[in-house]
Parts: sequence; structure tokens; C-alpha cells
Amino acid sequence: MAYLEIQRGVNRSLCGGFLVKTNFVLTAAHCNGDKITVKLGAHNISEQERSQQKIPVHHRIPHPQYDKKTLNNDIMLLQLSRNAVLNNWVRLIPLPNTKSRVRPGSMCSVAGWGRTCRNSRTHTLHEVDLEVMKDNMCHLYPGYYPSAMLCVGKPGLGKLPYRGDSGGPLVCEGVAQGIASYVDEHLWEPSVFTKLSTFIPWIQKILQKQN
Repeated sequence: MAYLEIQRGVNRSLCGGFLVKTNFVLTAAHCNGDKITVKLGAHNISEQERSQQKIPVHHRIPHPQYDKKTLNNDIMLLQLSRNAVLNNWVRLIPLPNTKSRVRPGSMCSVAGWGRTCRNSRTHTLHEVDLEVMKDNMCHLYPGYYPSAMLCVGKPGLGKLPYRGDSGGPLVCEGVAQGIASYVDEHLWEPSVFTKLSTFIPWIQKILQKQN
């Protein structure tokens, strides 16, 4: 898991992300800003843990077709200014292949440092298991696009990603299948994740180009 400190003008915000190559972090395009710093290997981000690696982002690459209104193509690669050191605390998360499908009913996990409820901030990493839902469960979300999005989380359980959890991975059987995208609105509706398998050709193209 990567913790992203984002500077936009005078405003600061946070997002999650995940390491897919020693010098690349994957996150949501709406987590973009003027300056981003990545913390890897963190558990409590308010402490100077010896496991932490703090690396500035050298280059931000949001998807060229990212749509701010619908959050379609909500995916961004961050090239780090130096390679992360892989160890017990910092590892790569495997990506799916393009044919990978996550069936409704699959149990996956999502983690982040986002709020645990509307008024409650947290400094420690939280993880929760979530069920992948049928696409029609996200019909209330007007921009929902099944071929590029995943509908995740049983409504009413209150166990959903929330503010600050954007950009974090949806991990199913050890593979990142989604990126937390639309998480802000209501804790009683499913969340929308960017479907990673759709974007593998784009990701691979950039990773090869930046070698």
C-alpha cells in the first residue's frame, strides 16, 4: 500500500495507491495534484516508522481519456523519482491479465487511511473485506460503465471505502483487480472501482516506454 500526500495549490489531500513496479505506483486519476509525495511501508502515517520509505513523484501520468464528471477511466500511473526498496514491508502487487474477470459474489479486500466515518480521521491503515456485486447494484451511479468499472460492497453494512481511500487497490486472491474510484457519497451504497483488467494494455505500454 502507498500513502499519497497530494498538494493542490494551498490545499492538501490524501489518497491510497499501490506499487506495481519498483518505480511506479498506480492510483486514481482524480488523485492528481501539483505535487505528490508517496509513503511506502507505512502503518501509522503520523509516526516516523523505520519501515517507511518517502519518495517524491517525478512524473504523473493520468489516463488521457479520464472524465472528471463520470470518473470514467479514473486511473493514473505515478513515476517515482527513485526506485523503492522491496522488503518485508514494501512489495509489488500483481496485476490481472486482460481476460481476468471478477465474478459477483467474490470476496476481495480494500485498504486505506481514509475516514472511518464522516467525522472521524484515522492515522493507521485499515483493511476490510468486501463483496463484488452485480453491475445493476450500481445503477444509481449515473456514470457507471460496466466494461471499465466494478460495483463493490454490500449496501447497508457500513464497511465501505470512504474519503481518503480513493486510489487504493481492490485485492482479490492476491491480485489487484480494481482501484477505489467513487467512494465519497453514501456509506449505504456500493462503491465504484476502476476495473483494472480493461487498462492493462495502457499500463504495460507506459511501463515499457519509461524503462
